[in-house]
Amino acid sequence: MAKSKTPTRSAASQPDQGAAQTIEITAAAQIDIEAAAGEGTTALPRFKMIAYTGSAMRVAAWRHPVILDLAGLNIPSQMRPIRFSHDPASGVGHTDAIRIEQGQLIASGLVSRDTPTAREIVTSSKNGFPWQASVGASVEEFEFIREGQKVLVNGQEFAGPVNVVRKATLGEISFVDLGADGKTSVNVAAIAANQENIMDGENKDNGTASNNGTMTQPKGESTDDASTVNASAIEGIRAQALAETTRISAVRRLCAGQHHEIEAKAIREGWDATRTELEILRANRPKAPAIHVHDQNVSTQVLEAACMLTAGLDEPEKHCEEQALDLASKRFRGGIGLQELLLEAAWANGYSGRNFRDSRNVLKFAFNPGIEAGLSTIDVGGILSNVANKFLLEGFFSVERTWRNITAVRNVSDFKTVTSYRLIGKDQYEIVAPGGELKHGTLGEEQYTNKADTYGLLLSIDRRDIINDDLGAITTVPRKLGRGSGLKINDVFWSVFMANSDFFKVGNKNFISGADTALTIDGLTKGEVTFMDQVDGDGKPIGVMPAILLVPTALSAIGTQLFKSMELRDTTASTKYPVSNPHQGKFRVEVSRYLSNAQYTGNSAKAWYLLADAADLPVIEVAFLNGQESPTIETAEADFNVLGIQMRGYHDFGCALQDPRGGVKSKGES
Repeated sequence: MAKSKTPTRSAASQPDQGAAQTIEITAAAQIDIEAAAGEGTTALPRFKMIAYTGSAMRVAAWRHPVILDLAGLNIPSQMRPIRFSHDPASGVGHTDAIRIEQGQLIASGLVSRDTPTAREIVTSSKNGFPWQASVGASVEEFEFIREGQKVLVNGQEFAGPVNVVRKATLGEISFVDLGADGKTSVNVAAIAANQENIMDGENKDNGTASNNGTMTQPKGESTDDASTVNASAIEGIRAQALAETTRISAVRRLCAGQHHEIEAKAIREGWDATRTELEILRANRPKAPAIHVHDQNVSTQVLEAACMLTAGLDEPEKHCEEQALDLASKRFRGGIGLQELLLEAAWANGYSGRNFRDSRNVLKFAFNPGIEAGLSTIDVGGILSNVANKFLLEGFFSVERTWRNITAVRNVSDFKTVTSYRLIGKDQYEIVAPGGELKHGTLGEEQYTNKADTYGLLLSIDRRDIINDDLGAITTVPRKLGRGSGLKINDVFWSVFMANSDFFKVGNKNFISGADTALTIDGLTKGEVTFMDQVDGDGKPIGVMPAILLVPTALSAIGTQLFKSMELRDTTASTKYPVSNPHQGKFRVEVSRYLSNAQYTGNSAKAWYLLADAADLPVIEVAFLNGQESPTIETAEADFNVLGIQMRGYHDFGCALQDPRGGVKSKGES
């Protein structure tokens, strides 16, 4: 009873850039049709209805129930179309008053259309048929309420998961015969006989109709004349009702319970038996051999959602629209295979084959949208790239990321060397003399450089994966590419950081060694004193505090103890009790397995570092091209000499040591 296209997202989930979409909500309704006319005017039946009760409804193409927030409903005018079942060709009348009361949408108006549908509604209303109402509105903004959350809408509290349409514009209201809320009841008042004649085009009386279905005598006419008119009108209604019943019976007899769509359309549009029989004969004609017609509901977004659902991506709703997920789960119930994905894209781009036997042409059409002019296009390369990027990030974040916690990050716009300067010398504030003139600071000789380079890798999904219909290939390959990028940035970063013999040295006053520099309370105290005794170019304290204790895996336990324990005890005879820990909670501990790995210059299982926060004074900096901290993956059809699909991942970054005063290195031994 309800239809929906993909609506735009609200603040809860970013809005789509498409036009506002249409939603039709059939809700709890109460409709009264009554007679009403002014003296000397044409009498038309009036109706009153509760068009929407503010409740949650199940709406087609929406995965979870939908609530129309009446507080955000825009009513363009008090005169809106009234139709049957949202069909523009089945007009009924129009409203003249629409209002929102106590969380309900209430409308009243006239049955002003002279159509078979309007006459059928008036006649069935008199016979007691329980009509309900359905609201048609264009959705401009909606919010998804997740499971476990609650929301107050239209004066009612609802529990998630549920969609709340926050902004919409009322288009029309329709009579429907079956609503989404089976618990509601609809009361329909009887309508005066002369008004039914008016609906049939028999405007035989100018009398005023009252709500009980009787006629009030016009001035200047006798009661007998009015009674004669009413009796004649009733006879006409009965004759028309008999003819309509006979027509419907003939339609149903011809359809014999086999042509339900033809039967419904014939009854709704007033077909006679001859036309109904002709349509049945046409429907029974032998069909031409079936050809594949691309399902217009299978869009790029739906195919992406199908791939993510099939591959088992965690929380796919974070990456896909709700409607795309719903359509994908219905269209590809058993999951989508790699061949099916490529065929769907190829069919959308004009491929006429029915299977994957001609794999070369399938790939040609799938990866070349627009190859056939005038057809809708789906770029499977874009789909694979978007899906692969989600799994690429899983691989990228699966490796150690200690480097990100101790480095400063720079955004660069190209691959040229960039230079940073530090204010030294006259970098303190000076007293402002009378007149308000400020003195200039100076840029000194200290400068630090960095530059980004490109690192990348090419992997392929070969013809065997495609023939085997292995969708897992488009998740395994990007995970490998993502992991490869994460490993490479670690390799470059720690190679630069650990080759620091000319950076951490006695001459820079940021290096200590000896047996007393092992990681203990005393050793950490010595490192802290060394850090805080560093000075700037004027010989004054640098004013930066140490914040990070960087250790190899062998020192992870003692580093954690120094950070968390309030006291440390020793069992030797010379121990004095209690031994409080003066460094408890001071320095955040970061552990890296690269520091003691024998493949890197400067490795040590005993050396440790005390560093400033990178936002204050970084010892190392990583530059990313255009601020892109994660790698990029691209997908395309393989070269002519390769059967398959190629995926390439690349990442643009660079690392360089910066200010030696931002840290102290302890050798941890003599």
